[in-house]
Amino acid sequence: MKKSLILGAALVPLLLAVSAPAAVAGPVTGTVSDSSGTRTLQGADVTIVQLGLRATVGADGRYRFGDVPAGTYTLRVRFAGAREETREVVVPATGDVAVDFVLSPLASMTGDVDDVLVIGQRANFLSAITRQRNADTVQTVLTRDAIGQFPDQNVAEALRRAPGINVLNDQGEGRFVSVRGLDPNLNSASINGNRVLATGGDERAVALDVIPSELIESIEIKKSLTPDMDGDTIGGSIDIATTSSLDRRRNLYTASIEGSYNDQNEKTSPKGSFDFVHKFSDRFGIAGGASYYNREFATDNVEMDGWEEDGGNVYAEDLEYRDYDVTRERYGATLTLDYRPNDATQLYLRGLYSKFDDTELRTRLSFGFDEPTSTTADSATFDSADGRIRVERDLKDRREVQSVRTVSAGGRTDMGAWRFNYDVAYSEADQTEDGSIDPVVFRRDFEEAGELGVTIDYSDLRRPGYLVNFGEANLLRASDYEFDALERTTDEDARDREFSAKFDAAYDMFVGSNSVELKFGAKARQREKRLSFVFDIYDGYDGDFTLADVPGSQTYGLAVIDPLPGLTQIRDFFATNRALFERNDLDSDFASNAESYTADEDIYAGYAQARFETGTLRVIGGVRVEHTETELNGSRLDLVEEGATRDGVVLDEDSLFITPVQYDRSYTDALPSLNIRYTAAPDLIARFGAFRSVVRPSFGQQAPRFLIEENEDGERSGEFGNPDLDPYKAWNFDATLEYYLAPEAVIQGGLFYKSIEDYIVAAEFEDGVFNGIAYDEAVIPVNGEEATVFGVELSYGQALTFLPGPFDGLLVNLNYTYTDAEGEVLGRTVPLPTSSEHTFNAVLGYEKGPVSLRAAGAYRSGYLDELGGDADSDRYVKSHFQVDLSAKYRVTPNVQLFGELVNANDATYTAFQRGPGRDRLLQYEEYSWTGKFGVRLNF
Repeated sequence: MKKSLILGAALVPLLLAVSAPAAVAGPVTGTVSDSSGTRTLQGADVTIVQLGLRATVGADGRYRFGDVPAGTYTLRVRFAGAREETREVVVPATGDVAVDFVLSPLASMTGDVDDVLVIGQRANFLSAITRQRNADTVQTVLTRDAIGQFPDQNVAEALRRAPGINVLNDQGEGRFVSVRGLDPNLNSASINGNRVLATGGDERAVALDVIPSELIESIEIKKSLTPDMDGDTIGGSIDIATTSSLDRRRNLYTASIEGSYNDQNEKTSPKGSFDFVHKFSDRFGIAGGASYYNREFATDNVEMDGWEEDGGNVYAEDLEYRDYDVTRERYGATLTLDYRPNDATQLYLRGLYSKFDDTELRTRLSFGFDEPTSTTADSATFDSADGRIRVERDLKDRREVQSVRTVSAGGRTDMGAWRFNYDVAYSEADQTEDGSIDPVVFRRDFEEAGELGVTIDYSDLRRPGYLVNFGEANLLRASDYEFDALERTTDEDARDREFSAKFDAAYDMFVGSNSVELKFGAKARQREKRLSFVFDIYDGYDGDFTLADVPGSQTYGLAVIDPLPGLTQIRDFFATNRALFERNDLDSDFASNAESYTADEDIYAGYAQARFETGTLRVIGGVRVEHTETELNGSRLDLVEEGATRDGVVLDEDSLFITPVQYDRSYTDALPSLNIRYTAAPDLIARFGAFRSVVRPSFGQQAPRFLIEENEDGERSGEFGNPDLDPYKAWNFDATLEYYLAPEAVIQGGLFYKSIEDYIVAAEFEDGVFNGIAYDEAVIPVNGEEATVFGVELSYGQALTFLPGPFDGLLVNLNYTYTDAEGEVLGRTVPLPTSSEHTFNAVLGYEKGPVSLRAAGAYRSGYLDELGGDADSDRYVKSHFQVDLSAKYRVTPNVQLFGELVNANDATYTAFQRGPGRDRLLQYEEYSWTGKFGVRLNF
């Protein structure tokens, strides 16, 4: 019943508009810019007072009302922090009317009044709240200012400041974004309205650290959808926009040179960027930029696994000390050509390229224990006389190169009451590895009395220590550690390509004194996803090869982990003696084919939408229909042990059987939506949004990769992709109230609720049959039962210009989100993975004269990271609070010095299992702080 009412309500504006007559009138257009002549004021609100009609200024600085009835009207323009401007206009029965506005700062604004609207922290804030205020949907906006300054230097890090955003880190750096506590795979990300693809082989989630923030003009996080938007979002739609030459009033050239110092490895890394806007005329311009960053940093890591009980105490069978030295190189460039051949048409050609070169050197000391000799509440003692102690010392040398590229061409044409938008685009993302060593392992097993005794201290959850009771010389003798295996990723080729084309048409008309816009359109997306691997696994060496032949040294700070293999020594030894390494063909072929698959996904969509607006009410409703066709290709791999029977024949050696498989599928989804914006008072806005959305399973979950291992007794264990997975489907509801208590202030609160059907989880099964394959135990992704998400969002932001000097330069921004997200999984109720119950962000800024200061804190409570076989083996992540500081000083109008301190409070990462008895460490990482310093030039 509830869903039928929403569908009916969504179609009311459409039915009303179709049945209404059109009025004879003429269009009113114009531009809005700041008084410094630097840029346009996107998001400014333009109102025809007598009719109560509103238009929002676009990125090109232009606004447009469709056919307006002939008469005399007052045009009013508002932008946060600017003086309100009005103009009287006479609209004739035929012909266009053009009215341009130039806005100046309020008298209360401090600093350089010529640029306070467009440059600095306050400019970012004013632009964001203006665009949010006038938006059709529930959304949050982050912008950079007129000289290219973005609040943060990483796109994922910038999003951390927005309400309801939880950033998932990789090596201490923001990478994936969770919106309102949902899995990053449930978000969508676009650049200039076209989909950003995933660089990884299995996921849909976009790693946003691949994209340098220097190339970005703005980011919009849209939390409710309209029919003209892609419907594949449950968390949020993240739309990234690059710079256009038409949103500037004059040429701009900026450059930044920076160094960053990481306290963990005591190294300094270079960074540089260049941006420009060049206008050849008011109708033709070019904009673009380039960025380079070569960051070197280190991470100290501890991991534990295999937790068992002994007499009421717990111990871990596996303990690893990991030392990471990481180099991440980012290259990026954008280029946009804008051309307006006449006042009615605007054309563009846009391109973005970003490359992320991630080289990770990891050395590791690993202990593998059998039964302990004794245990206490905080320790466990192991003796080689009572059980084997396996010690491994290894090195991983992985270089992963990811790149993202998009190119699009299109435009907009206005023809009287009609407005047409059109766009064709090509997007591509890839990830490659070429010769990564992952890893090379040297091993010694201690199995005799007197060889080794070790006590592990668990009293500090995050930093377990080890004490050698006896046999220290044996533990440290490098020549006793023999070569065990070298796993080499000889070639990884993950490629994701999409071609899209879309067309939208809108018609403006009047119903009495009310404005109605009819809009319809279509879009086609054709996507190809490919993942192929070549693994070479060497588990033998023709000769003597020990750790003593390739000695290295540690840079690790949490424990003594020497002796270790050295990177240069390993590379040289392998290059010189490669012919002596013995390849395990069976394991290599299994690993290579296990990961590989191809997927073709075509989505064809059409929609109809109506927008109805009175003086205080704006209603947007309609329906979108998306048809999905998929073709999936993979392999069934049977790895059968020697002595097992296959087709009636007893095998005399381990054997691998590979069978290609293919699955085709299609389905259609109807996605109604309704968005209401009501101005209850001049500074009080209420919003309601309801929409249906669908998110398709990740490619890794649905790829037909069927892996079976069968032992000589015929027992079969499997790991399967599931091509029959249904997509996530959700009903989403939002209700918000925004109060603009001052020209430079907003306080808002909102509720959201999501009901998600067919939530996908990986589950463990026993004694069954899957796609005709019998198994004794298997891990299979399946559609779960319904999951629900309920939450509250609160935020407050204000420029405190009413305070006496010098405190009138203060700026405060606070937001808090509460999320209760849970679902039924195999008979138990669990919080949804990556869902933090509490998220809080605080920013305190100060800007006056040449000085700009900012302190930012981001907190998220702990969350469930991964589901285990039962509650005791679920993986949780501890709460996280990080403080970042920045300071800028303008030496001249064209030169600014800056410094930043990232992770000033040395926040760490901890993953663990909950009891029984005590929390059990799974992973701990620390990164220390990074200091950044540099100079920015603009002219």
